[in-house]
Amino acid sequence: MTTSTPTLTYGSYLRLDRLLTLQHPLADRPGTEEELFIAVHQVHELWFRQLLTELAAARDRMLAGQPREARLLLHRCSEIDRALLATIELLDTMAPAAFLDFRGALGSASGAQSAQFLEVELLSGPAAPERLAGLDWPTRAERSRLQRRLREPNLWDAFLTVLATAGHQVLTADQRRAALVATVRDPAGAELVDLAEALLDHDQGWALWRARHVLVVERQIGRRSGTGGSSGATHLADLARGRFYPELWEFRSRL
Repeated sequence: MTTSTPTLTYGSYLRLDRLLTLQHPLADRPGTEEELFIAVHQVHELWFRQLLTELAAARDRMLAGQPREARLLLHRCSEIDRALLATIELLDTMAPAAFLDFRGALGSASGAQSAQFLEVELLSGPAAPERLAGLDWPTRAERSRLQRRLREPNLWDAFLTVLATAGHQVLTADQRRAALVATVRDPAGAELVDLAEALLDHDQGWALWRARHVLVVERQIGRRSGTGGSSGATHLADLARGRFYPELWEFRSRL
C-alpha cells in the first residue's frame, strides 16, 4: 500500500496555520489596536532575523575578499531597514488613549528586551560588551547568541580587513582616516568606496528607524516611563544619537 505525499500549498509552505494563531491580545477590552501592536512587533522580529542573515553573509563575503558581493548584500540590508521604518510608522495610527487601554497588560514586557535587535547592533558595529551588562531578561539561548555576537567579527572588523588587504594601514584611527581619504581620491578604489557607502546606508537606515521610534513613543506616551521600567523616549533619544561607523561619517570633513 502506497501513501501519497501531501500536496504542498501556499499555506502549508508558509506554515500559515501556525503563523496566524500567534497573535494573542491580553487586554480585557477587545479592539484592533493591540492586535496591530502585536503584529507590528512580530513583523519586526521577522525582519530582524532576515537582517541578521544578510548582515552575517555580507561580513563573511568581506572576510573572504569579495567586496562586490558584500556590497550587494548590504544594499538588501538597507531595503530591510526601509521596511522596518515603514512598519513602525503603522503605530502612529493608534490613538494614545487606545494604546493606554492595553498598555497595562504588557506588564514587564518591553521592546528593549528584543535579543535580535541587540544582535543586529552587535553584528553591525564595533563590539560593545557593556551593552550586555546587567541584563536580566535574556533566556539562556538568547544570552548565548548575544555573547557569540560579541566574540565573532562584526561588519566593521570585516571592512577593515578589506582595507588592509588593499594595502592600507588600519591599526589607528589616523591610519584608517588616511586610508579612507586615499581610497576616495584613487579612481582604482571605487569598489571600496561603494562598499563604505553601502555600510553607511545601513548605518543611516538604522539611525532613521531609531529616530522614528523615539517619535512613535513620544506620540503614544509622551515623557512617561517606558514599559518594563525603561525611561521611555528620553533613553531612546540618547541611543538614537549613536552610529555604527562614526569614522565613515567623520572622515568626510578631511576630504
